[in-house]
Amino acid sequence: MSKTTASDPAPSAAEDQELGDAGSQLSTAPKEDAPNLPALGVIGWARWFWRQLTSMRVALLLLLLLSLGAIPGSLIPQSGQDETKVADFRKGNPTLGDIYDKLGLFHVYSSVWFSAIYILLFVSLIGCIVPRTWQFVGQLRGLPPGAPRRLNRLPAHTTWRTTAEPEQVHQAALALLKKRRFRAHLTGDAVAAEKGYLRELGNLVFHIALIVMLIAFAWGQLFKSEGNKLVVEGDGFSNTLTQYDDFKSGNLFTSDDLVPFSFNLKKFTGTYERTGPNKGTPRVYKADLTYSAGPYGKDEKTTVEVNHPLEIGDSKVYLVSHGYAPVITVRDAQGKVVFDDAVPLLPLDANVTSSGVVKVLDGYRNAQGKKEQLGFNAFFVPTFGGSASGTMLSQFPALDNPLLALSAYHGDLGADSGIPQSVYQMDRTNMKEFKDSQGKLFKKLLKPGETMKLPNGAGSVTFGKDIKEWAGFQVVQQPGSGWALAGALAAIGGLAASLFIQRRRVWVRAVKGADGVTVVEMAGLGRSESAKVPEELGDLAGTLYEQAPGAPAPDDPADSPDPAQEPGTETPVPAEGAEK
Repeated sequence: MSKTTASDPAPSAAEDQELGDAGSQLSTAPKEDAPNLPALGVIGWARWFWRQLTSMRVALLLLLLLSLGAIPGSLIPQSGQDETKVADFRKGNPTLGDIYDKLGLFHVYSSVWFSAIYILLFVSLIGCIVPRTWQFVGQLRGLPPGAPRRLNRLPAHTTWRTTAEPEQVHQAALALLKKRRFRAHLTGDAVAAEKGYLRELGNLVFHIALIVMLIAFAWGQLFKSEGNKLVVEGDGFSNTLTQYDDFKSGNLFTSDDLVPFSFNLKKFTGTYERTGPNKGTPRVYKADLTYSAGPYGKDEKTTVEVNHPLEIGDSKVYLVSHGYAPVITVRDAQGKVVFDDAVPLLPLDANVTSSGVVKVLDGYRNAQGKKEQLGFNAFFVPTFGGSASGTMLSQFPALDNPLLALSAYHGDLGADSGIPQSVYQMDRTNMKEFKDSQGKLFKKLLKPGETMKLPNGAGSVTFGKDIKEWAGFQVVQQPGSGWALAGALAAIGGLAASLFIQRRRVWVRAVKGADGVTVVEMAGLGRSESAKVPEELGDLAGTLYEQAPGAPAPDDPADSPDPAQEPGTETPVPAEGAEK
């Protein structure tokens, strides 16, 4: 009785020819024949180009180029994301800016070269998947190929003699292989079985998932939108273009694609670590909202926290920032209130030291009754360290000891010039300083509830006791993100299946020998070199041997089979160079 052995794992060309269909179609990868270059015509060259484009090598190369092409999109300012940074880069690097313009590096993801790589990769994957899918479907509909003529030439094989009839061996082999989840059938004098189809299925799933990810990415980039809005407690927001502080979108996005909804900021709550190395780190950071979806939706309450956005349709509302909005009341020379509102100031550091401007555009008249506009530079600290600290910087982000510094100007703010202005900056071109008794810029530090009287009876400014808070929201609408996530998960699963599942075939032949005793041959063949095939074959042979036990050797009828030589009880011996 022979041992279960593993011979050379890579059959020669002659052996491949001898195996025939038994060694074919263990993969759905298309065959690549070298083109007969001298005989190529237009159709031949087109076919050769298509075969190269749809080959795995080119697909991997295009995927690498796509990854490399995305690098400048991450390192260089993009016009679709921040026009201000692009303008600053061009101003600081005029020569390099012109080169980047010609190469399309300021708009990488919409450039011609990036789109060309993207489309070629898409076509390459489609051209690779379609024929492999049809071939795989054909393999699933067909049956495992019959046994080759010489099973002992396969990488893993074993043989023994048994008193059982060939039909009994065939039936036992069929039952055993089907129990081990092989697809098995009887063909001629042998049972043919195959297993590991999930390897090719995983390969196809991986490639299809890449296509899904590419489509989802393109769809998201073309139809995405992203806007930011600062909302003070008590104020609201409606999802229209005019309501955003800044807004950017994909090339095919239109205002009709905005999801209709609105919300009001009822209260922002922020608490912070008081001691220890994490002093000032937020412990609670949330915004309580009342929102309604659609034009006639009912009001509902919710809480938005960091990484826990409000989701309405395809839109997500993220909480991204926070600050303070002191309530400022301005009166003119006659004591008439000309401004009374909460003024949001922008944070400068982690302790929410903030700055901004207060603009009084209408209704103000000076002591002579002349119409003017007022402007105040504002500097706010929620926790003033006291004069002993020697600095006008906040010591803590909470409202422990708020202090507001104002400096006053009058004149024309230029708001009627038609040129857009920032609400956080003041154009002092046509503004004059209010002067104090020493002829210097009039400024003053105010605590909540205190009032600053302007020089020469020009009016007054009151810092209200009620200090409101504001929250910054980012509204993101990016269709296809769910499909991209599903594609990524499917790609990981498909890649794992293609790497860890092995496609293999097993044949069991049972025929009557010259002496009338049944000779059983078993052999296995895998797609790649692996110790799993001979190990699995040994296990199958050992189980089958129990149902078709060995017969005495013809040269020594009195001897019974040595249990140590039974198939499946001995560790397969790999041939030289085989993987262990």
